[in-house]
Amino acid sequence: MNINRIAQLAPGIGLCAAIAIAAMGLQWAEEHWTGRPWLEALVIAILIGTIVRTLWTPDKRWAPGIGFSAKTLLEIAVMLLGASISFQAVLDAGVGLILGIAVVVALAIGASYGLGRWLGLPKRMAMLVACGNSICGNSAIAAVAPVIGARPEDVASSIAFTAILGVIVVLTLPLLVPLLDLSMTQYGVLAGLTVYAVPQVLAATVPVSLVSTQLGTLVKLVRVLMLGPVVIALSLAMGRSTTDAKPSLSWNRLVPWFIVGFLSLALLRSLGVIPDAVLRAIVPTATLFTIISMAALGLGVDLKVLRNVGGRVTLAVTLSLLVLIAISLSLIRLLGIP
Repeated sequence: MNINRIAQLAPGIGLCAAIAIAAMGLQWAEEHWTGRPWLEALVIAILIGTIVRTLWTPDKRWAPGIGFSAKTLLEIAVMLLGASISFQAVLDAGVGLILGIAVVVALAIGASYGLGRWLGLPKRMAMLVACGNSICGNSAIAAVAPVIGARPEDVASSIAFTAILGVIVVLTLPLLVPLLDLSMTQYGVLAGLTVYAVPQVLAATVPVSLVSTQLGTLVKLVRVLMLGPVVIALSLAMGRSTTDAKPSLSWNRLVPWFIVGFLSLALLRSLGVIPDAVLRAIVPTATLFTIISMAALGLGVDLKVLRNVGGRVTLAVTLSLLVLIAISLSLIRLLGIP
């Protein structure tokens, strides 16, 4: 990257980074005063970016850096997330549970997408909601968005409503323990299958029991690992749907470079090749890049679009979550988890 290109990108990236820093500061304040982050920094970054865009429309001087942050930085962040996945932890969970989680994710994506389309959501928006609901909330939406060519406003609205519902789930899911007479093991599996983010799994299970926390976290990590195959499948589907009379089905077109990087880093992590010191640096770097990317997405949001689709998205996400809970409870009963 030459000096001119860096100078061109600097204003927009700087703006997004400033919003990201503000968002992380607000998350820190949440944790300091309430003990937990009710809204994660990446959600706050979207909200701040949207507010900034509402009050002020950046001119063309800011556009290159904002675009770079929304796409390239996001792809780098997704790739780096692979280093947080260990295949060995997945294998230790047992074949039955692993296959069950894969089935839950597949069924939930199909059901959520169908609900979204039935409610009149555009195809890309419906897919974002489906993947976010079925896999890992904001991270899944962020990973799927560049693959399916989702618009910034679709990504922002999907993340915003998914995040709000995620907080509600954390607060209300423990109520199912007495209502459904769930054991600590069963509740751990349920939390891992339904709660969106790993920190939210901890918030939903720590008050219940240590067993629920350990199992919930493990199930959640296995569920997150489903992101790779899902994104690859979507890449293949998009490749087929956009081919013309003389298709060019190159590997780079079918499988984005950042997904190859994601799987490669996961493999290296599983083989123990990546030193712990490097891992400790990769995870916060991926988080920072993601938050900056979310700020960029917020800066590209038109509130009129959010207002127009808000009700349908909210209903789609809510119904999809209820379906996910029902499917997860069915798996618990089917596997006979004590």
